[in-house]
Amino acid sequence: MNLKQKKALARILITIALLILCGFLSPDGLLRLAAYLGIYLIIGGNILLKAFRSICRGRVFTEAFLMSVATIGAFVLAILTKSGDYFEAIAVMLFFQIGELFESWAVGKSRRNISQLMDIRPDTVHLETEKGLETMPSEEIAVGSILQVHPGERVPIDGEVVEGASSLNTAALTGESLPRDVRPGDLVQSGTVNLSGLLRIRTTVPFSESTASRVLALVENATARKSRSEHFIARFARVYTPLVCWLALALAIIPPFLSLLFTGTADFLSWLYRALTFLVISCPCALVISVPLTFFAAIGGASRAGVLVKGSNYLEALAKAGCVAFDKTGTLTQGVFKVQAVHPVGISGEDLLKYAAHAECSSSHPIARSLQTAYGQEICRADVQNIREESGYGVFATVHGKKVAVGNGRLMETMGLTPIVSRETGTVCHVAVDEQYAGFIVIADEIKPTSKAAIEQLYRLNVNKTVLLTGDRPENAQSVSKELDVSHTEAGLLPEDKVKQLEKLLSEKRKGETVLFVGDGINDAPVLTRADVGIAMGGVGSDAAIEAADVVLMQDDPLQIPKAIRMARRCMAIVYQNIVFSLAVKLLCLLLSALGIAHMALAIFADVGVMVLAVINATRALKINT
Repeated sequence: MNLKQKKALARILITIALLILCGFLSPDGLLRLAAYLGIYLIIGGNILLKAFRSICRGRVFTEAFLMSVATIGAFVLAILTKSGDYFEAIAVMLFFQIGELFESWAVGKSRRNISQLMDIRPDTVHLETEKGLETMPSEEIAVGSILQVHPGERVPIDGEVVEGASSLNTAALTGESLPRDVRPGDLVQSGTVNLSGLLRIRTTVPFSESTASRVLALVENATARKSRSEHFIARFARVYTPLVCWLALALAIIPPFLSLLFTGTADFLSWLYRALTFLVISCPCALVISVPLTFFAAIGGASRAGVLVKGSNYLEALAKAGCVAFDKTGTLTQGVFKVQAVHPVGISGEDLLKYAAHAECSSSHPIARSLQTAYGQEICRADVQNIREESGYGVFATVHGKKVAVGNGRLMETMGLTPIVSRETGTVCHVAVDEQYAGFIVIADEIKPTSKAAIEQLYRLNVNKTVLLTGDRPENAQSVSKELDVSHTEAGLLPEDKVKQLEKLLSEKRKGETVLFVGDGINDAPVLTRADVGIAMGGVGSDAAIEAADVVLMQDDPLQIPKAIRMARRCMAIVYQNIVFSLAVKLLCLLLSALGIAHMALAIFADVGVMVLAVINATRALKINT
């Protein structure tokens, strides 16, 4: 409990104690007024001050203003009627303060949960220096430094294991509790926990660009992007609050004057009491507090499950998913390619692999890595010059003095060569040496084990269309599409073609639905940006993809996609529940107040009670039941 909450609790407890004391002593007359007025100032002084400051800043119609007017009015009413019943004014302010304290506690709980969840970035590291092992601030560590991570400690900065073997707990990043074994040569991410052996790690990125730092930045910046529901509530409150103030004033003046005009008598005090009750009931705190709190809690809960949502606006759009488009390689398939067949023309198969592997030696693409693995020998970079990549086609390079081109059939055709058509399933890399066709290599990829289940779950979530957008050959794309039951496939696409296809999907979508695109590569960045919601698969796969995406999945698991949609829909269900419940109760109580049926006790429930119930409901978004 922070200092502000402690002060609020102290005010509440002192007020209750003084009310009990006054009940025993039963003071009369001016002494009674002075005693209750003192209690009122203890419990409501900060609200009166808050209302005054808001008025000075030009913001008149606030919750503090409504409470101040209503409770001061109740005091004046008790004085005018000489009833000595000052308890109602104090009770309204007391319960309002209890509601405020509860709201502060709930928001604090959400923030603490998220803070604990995101407490994944160590502030210090164990740095190996010439003097020995030194403890240094994480932000001062240069790329290429050697760090030691002891058992039980978090990896502070992304790097490569140079010595040691251990298991890492990745739950803080991915939500996956299954440990991951690492050994020399493996890359490790900051924020993961070393469970067993000592690891020596060479850092590969600056501290500010490590996985933990980027995850923290994504979550911290998420609250800046408001959803349409939040904007609606803010606009609603700006119109609603002054409206109910004027209605309360009208309720206090018009009915008694009409009564005086037609009957010759008027009970001004009775109508003033109704107006004051009307003001207490009308306070919009339940909506203003609970809706943003729901989104805040949902973003935190999703982060804990390894789904980073960059703003509540994307959470709302995610809940309306009607069409999901996918990249193929690395998204629905493993992205782990293996050379299945080598078909040389005019040269040996070994030479064909050598030229292809050397030409692709500077690329980290899975196809390039598969060629290098199949070649099986160390590649001397000095033997390769003039590397030039043509996006969507392939790569050119000079290998041992020979001009080599490696890519798809379109690349061969641009060179005036006729590639051989392969009947084998897989990705085909055609190779040309000194502008002569030298053959092709067939590389196969595997579908991820959870891809089919993910597609099935999307259909069960009433996603009416799934689409595969890939640059791979049509036969490969159709094979994957058929196995996964994807409803539509477009193959052989360049990055700009994917954008055009997505534009078509956007133009065909149903009203109130959104189009999602899921990808993992640099070439997916343009289409991720264009989609209603762009989802980057695999968290730290591509900087460009993460920057362009609206949602980042920390696991390379397609099942995270329906999981993210379910979490978003659960969040929106809670938002709508709070909106409907709050408005329904308030409208009913406002009507009863205007008719003189509702009294201040009901007003307190309609304000504080509804707010407390809405806040409790909002905190359910922290829990992950998907």
